[in-house]
Amino acid sequence: MRNWFAILVTMLLLCLLTPLRAGAEAEIPVLLTEANTGCVLHEEHADLRVEPGSLAKLMTAYLTAQAIQRGELAPDTVLTAGESVRGMQGAVVWLEPGDRMTVDELLLSLLVGNANDAAAVLADAVSGDAAQFVMDMNAAAFDLGMRDTRFTTPQGFDDPASCTTAQDLGRLACAVLRTPQLTPYVTTWRTFVKDGAAELVNENTLTRTLDGCRGLKASHAGRRYSLIAAAEKNGLVCAAIVLNCTDPDERFSRAKSLLREGFTGNKLAAPGYAEEFLVPLKIRGGTEQAVLLELSHLPVLAVPKSAELTSVTVLPEYRQAPVRRGEQVGTVYFYRGETLLAQSALCAAADVPRISFRAAWGKVRHVLFS
Repeated sequence: MRNWFAILVTMLLLCLLTPLRAGAEAEIPVLLTEANTGCVLHEEHADLRVEPGSLAKLMTAYLTAQAIQRGELAPDTVLTAGESVRGMQGAVVWLEPGDRMTVDELLLSLLVGNANDAAAVLADAVSGDAAQFVMDMNAAAFDLGMRDTRFTTPQGFDDPASCTTAQDLGRLACAVLRTPQLTPYVTTWRTFVKDGAAELVNENTLTRTLDGCRGLKASHAGRRYSLIAAAEKNGLVCAAIVLNCTDPDERFSRAKSLLREGFTGNKLAAPGYAEEFLVPLKIRGGTEQAVLLELSHLPVLAVPKSAELTSVTVLPEYRQAPVRRGEQVGTVYFYRGETLLAQSALCAAADVPRISFRAAWGKVRHVLFS
């Protein structure tokens, strides 16, 4: 009886767990975003946490590009590999301690060849060592709004302690696409480094086959395949994030489908907003009783072609003087349906100093005796 009871319990557990496991495998996080505006155009399971894998190398490249922008490095800067490259596993360009390569070749090795030893050399050059570089990676992720991301290595080695989401990788993709120093590296399909001794071939085959391709990166770990792919058309720069596919070709087909959807179904639009209909903001204790308002900027948004945009203006009933020209006194929020797309500051169009006692008394006398 005990044996039969154990068999029945096991079969029941298998029946209960099998659909859950199948459902989890079916959850492939995807996201489509427009890079110039940051607008999310499509998402599925985009907040599901997964390991970033070698997609972490995009953050390594991004921090290297920032060092170039600050003048700390240049593409022709020659770096010397340290002990951190010794015994490096996975994809490499066979660097040994003491070998020298330019930043340009290291970035090609990192983003085209997926080289882990190149990541180690760049991390040492940018931050001094890998530990500090990982801290800088996570600080940069926080600054980009990547709240569900944690990097643990410059290379993106398999590590359950690391995590990210399609939403967060969309933010990173936008940042990389807005960094022109990285464009030649994320769009190269095939090249050579080390005086032609090492050939690099990009796992992201869309860099060779997709019209208007803006590159980025493919990744695989075990039997999980991921891709961040971008392309430009009709003024839109769309980035598709597809994570954790079990079929290596599915990531490419789904990314192409997302990009096609992005270009055919969306447009860039500036929401209509008439500043002349804004009621001046009341001022208390100032030389003027009210001040005119102006919008700091009118955002350009990526939206479906049939979308209607609305706005909500939030202002206080009054402000206490003094008020400076350009000071934010309110906010305009722009929506598509119930989705917040952007916001813009409402600012004072002129200075309104605090009224002095003498000036206030003068106004009282004018009212009393005029």
